Amino acid sequence: MTRSTDDVLAELAALRAQDPPTHGGRVLAYVYDSGRADLDALAEQAATAFLPVNGLDPTTFRSVAALESSLVGRARTLFHGGDDVVGSVTSGGTESCVLAVKAARELWRAADPARATARAAIVLPTTAHPAFHKAAQYLDLDVVAVPVSVATGAVAASDVLAALDGLGDRAALAVVSAPSYPFGVIDPIADVAAGAAARGVACHVDACIGGWVLPWWGGVEPWDFAVPGVTSLSADLHKYGYAPKGASVVLHRGRERHAAQYFATTAWPGYPVVNPTMLGSRAAGAMAAAWAVGEALGDEGYAELVARTRAAASTLADAVAGISGLRVVGSPTGPLLALADDGGVDPFHLVDALRRRGWLAQCQPAMTQPDGTVLPRTAHLTLTAVTGSVVAELADALAASADEVRGRSAPAPDPGLVARVLSDGLPEDLAEVMATLEAMPGDVVRPALIQVLQAAIDPAVG
Repeated sequence: MTRSTDDVLAELAALRAQDPPTHGGRVLAYVYDSGRADLDALAEQAATAFLPVNGLDPTTFRSVAALESSLVGRARTLFHGGDDVVGSVTSGGTESCVLAVKAARELWRAADPARATARAAIVLPTTAHPAFHKAAQYLDLDVVAVPVSVATGAVAASDVLAALDGLGDRAALAVVSAPSYPFGVIDPIADVAAGAAARGVACHVDACIGGWVLPWWGGVEPWDFAVPGVTSLSADLHKYGYAPKGASVVLHRGRERHAAQYFATTAWPGYPVVNPTMLGSRAAGAMAAAWAVGEALGDEGYAELVARTRAAASTLADAVAGISGLRVVGSPTGPLLALADDGGVDPFHLVDALRRRGWLAQCQPAMTQPDGTVLPRTAHLTLTAVTGSVVAELADALAASADEVRGRSAPAPDPGLVARVLSDGLPEDLAEVMATLEAMPGDVVRPALIQVLQAAIDPAVG
């Protein structure tokens, strides 16, 4: 049965109406709003112009080669790379990180023929993005997670280097973040990179969330290719580059390292296949939009958006300091704040209370680290340029939400909750759900999470 265009578009509009608002600053995760309608319109027009284009073969679609070269060149300059820094545009931060791990593994293997069948390992702080755990699972590597400070969320460089030493020649990569997502802390990049280089180990800087913020933030120690020993870096254009999903860049110091992320084969009777990224066919729309937004903004435009974001983060951190029972974890650098209980305000209840007032924040469960220390449960806020226009409202909502839940006991885990969620869906308030997931062993919670996500997209029966 065919349907009219109007009917199809009306259903899409109805589906979108169920989503939280992606503009206006009330969604404090997942989306990145510049607050500029002109940039949104430009991105839409650029993406539409490239909808039919296939990035699989930039020698055929030469527009893709031109866009990718320009974006990589812009990133190389921004991140203080020399002429030896090259890279690719990817579909997002996860793909960028997986490719950085693949390149490190391939060069680790190539350095010694005896490693051809050996199992490499990567070292990272517990706050590193799960993309690196995914990469290790996909690429058959081990992960050594290094505990961070419970009070500040910061990792000690000496602990990372000690973990590298413990692995001996199995260490293929050290990962550091600029900043980490959970607590907004920049890892000790210079010290880790120098120590890794002295040990012959690659060092990746995950700047997926900070790449288009830190260059204009001010007062930040060197963290990119200006640091000797940094061998690769990832930065997302679809975060604070304000491009639509999904566009990221992964950069490598040296053409050999970049080549190691590629896949190429002639082992079939079809055309020769050469893929720089994990994808074969690649949509070019987000790439075109990222290029267009960057051209329209330039350094001055990004500096202005970052200044607005920094002012909002400072205002909100000051507001939290005045709310009894709540604190910002550590001293974050950048637009991410993690709010912990400081004597009476449970973060999970806080997130639910914020949602009832029209604000979407994220629950971050407590985590027991490999050394037995426990990172606190927190409420995560991702702030953007548009947050400045609503920061007073947000501060008031935080204060009112804290007042509402102050003194309320942290929710207790419910062993039967997972079964109810699978049958009835997620409840409006998630505090009990998050507390239950937090308390479950990892080997139990992971399959449960998969089941919940599977159920959310299962086709209707009948």
